[in-house]
Amino acid sequence: MANPRVARLAAAAPGARTLTLAHLALALLALAAPAAALAQNGGRPVQDPAAWERIVYGIEFRDEAGVVIDHPFLGGFNLPRPQLADSDGDGDLDLFIQERSNRVMFFRNIATSGASVYRWETDNFEDLPVGEWYRFVDVDLDGDLDLLAEELYSYIRYYRNDGGAGPASYVLATDTLKDLNGEPIFSDRQNIPNAADIDCDGFLDLLIGRLTGTITRYEAETLDADGIPRFRHITDSFEDIEIIGAFQGTMHGANTMALDDVDQDGDHDLFWGDFFEPGLLLIQNTGTCANPVLRGTPRSWPLADPVETSGYNAPALGDVDRDGDMDLVMGVLGGAFNPNRSSVDNLHLFEQGSDGAFTEVTRRLIRAVDVGSESYPAFNDLDGDGDLDLLLSNKIDFDNVRTGHLYVFENTGSATAPAFTARGTVPGLPDAYHYAPAFGDLDGDGDDDLILGQWRDRVAYYRNDGPGADGILPRWTLVDSAAATLTRGRNTTPALGDLDGDGDLDLLLGESSGTLNYYRNDGGAGGPEFVLVSDEYQDIDIGRRSVPVLVDLDGDGDLDLAAGSEVSGIRVFINEGSRRRARFVETDPVPVEAPAFATPAFADIDGDGDLDLVSGGVGGGLVVHMRTGGAG
Repeated sequence: MANPRVARLAAAAPGARTLTLAHLALALLALAAPAAALAQNGGRPVQDPAAWERIVYGIEFRDEAGVVIDHPFLGGFNLPRPQLADSDGDGDLDLFIQERSNRVMFFRNIATSGASVYRWETDNFEDLPVGEWYRFVDVDLDGDLDLLAEELYSYIRYYRNDGGAGPASYVLATDTLKDLNGEPIFSDRQNIPNAADIDCDGFLDLLIGRLTGTITRYEAETLDADGIPRFRHITDSFEDIEIIGAFQGTMHGANTMALDDVDQDGDHDLFWGDFFEPGLLLIQNTGTCANPVLRGTPRSWPLADPVETSGYNAPALGDVDRDGDMDLVMGVLGGAFNPNRSSVDNLHLFEQGSDGAFTEVTRRLIRAVDVGSESYPAFNDLDGDGDLDLLLSNKIDFDNVRTGHLYVFENTGSATAPAFTARGTVPGLPDAYHYAPAFGDLDGDGDDDLILGQWRDRVAYYRNDGPGADGILPRWTLVDSAAATLTRGRNTTPALGDLDGDGDLDLLLGESSGTLNYYRNDGGAGGPEFVLVSDEYQDIDIGRRSVPVLVDLDGDGDLDLAAGSEVSGIRVFINEGSRRRARFVETDPVPVEAPAFATPAFADIDGDGDLDLVSGGVGGGLVVHMRTGGAG
């Protein structure tokens, strides 16, 4: 049960507001700090970039088995493209992952002995724009790893590594690799090429997979005055390879390759992942380093127990466990076999044993809070113990395509030292996608009721009838499955707040088109009756997938508006009206890099008296920016 004292305090305050993460936090802190201090953080406004610090670690999260989630606030992975490379010159392999277009995440290997241990350092390694793919390759054959990446659209950019033995230092050498005739080399952006000196003649070979299932081969032949290789076209049918995916036995598709000596016989073997192939294919080199032969039948890998995923698997080879042989990391991009299946378990590690056989060690090499795709957070003191618990929804369940879920994370720490443990999902909800919860005392009984949005055109009202049987969740009783209904569109995202100053909670609904819908509560404090006032509230248009939050951002005692969006970050509208008549005027957005499909919430996570920012998004996890101290 929610803390009655806190709920009454919030309901009685001017401009009573929804008890989501942001607003419950304000109520909890009202006894200790003035509103201005909460909103302004010592004079530093939310639009000041220095007011925010991105964190990945620092607040403990555990899964349902009690195991610590080691990188909680990465934001989740949906299509991780891994590479292994020694970027810092310390002799071990660091981990790189591309999850978003045009940037690469960097995880430094911090292990001093034994198996690798990865620590996140940045979402944007050296600020390198890489388009849709990247490859660490020794392009100039000088002993260090250069970088190939996509030049928009579907050409090949070359970054030369001028760092020598390390750390790496990448300099753009050319934005387009060219052949001997000066023509740009084309590589379909959905196909991730690779390169190696596959015939050991001292010249780099560039292999580009095609949508036909064949491989085009180029070989570097000359270097221009700037040291940039020019490539000779060798063949469009390298080794007569033609990959036909398992899906219906006839399909070719987007693909990715890895080249390395997996069996340690001195030549390059070829791994192939395909959109229409649920596993990973190995073509073993039965020739020699100088005379490669890759004409055998592609075999499903690992040979003893082939892996099966949703398809389009991206392999990367390297000695992860540091025992002297090749291991394999595989990202699952999601192909023809229900990509939703791999929205969480999508970064596999296979270790090679002394007998050459591979064993799958984990499907989540980097573990973050991740509930699938398009997560949506809301915080409330669900169990009435004085701290904030977390509900986190997803778009669709990875095992059941008929519904999404609302996941429960109990705060087993405290208001000032939070620690969260997964407790399963909220039971008893009807099947629906994109659950979007908002909390507030709608019936005036001192506890927090629930308004629940969904992908359809309506929100449901659940009354809080006291503690539930599990001691964590309240006993929610469905009162109205359509407490408010959109005039058009769908994907309701609710925010509750007193926008007209009459002492009850009104309803603001975001939706798929990006506009906002305002429903005045004419039912009073004893029970809501939401009446549509405007389906284009104050002509605000977020630009698809609006997610409103009502919170006092400038510390003047009335409710301002923040809004998440599909691609426009978190926009801010300051209330230049009053508590009784809100008038929202757009100002600068929150200056943080929000995920796509951002679903923001503001709250004092660490109990230091200011509001931090938590956002869900397309990756299915949480992205957290903490407010920094000091005067602005």
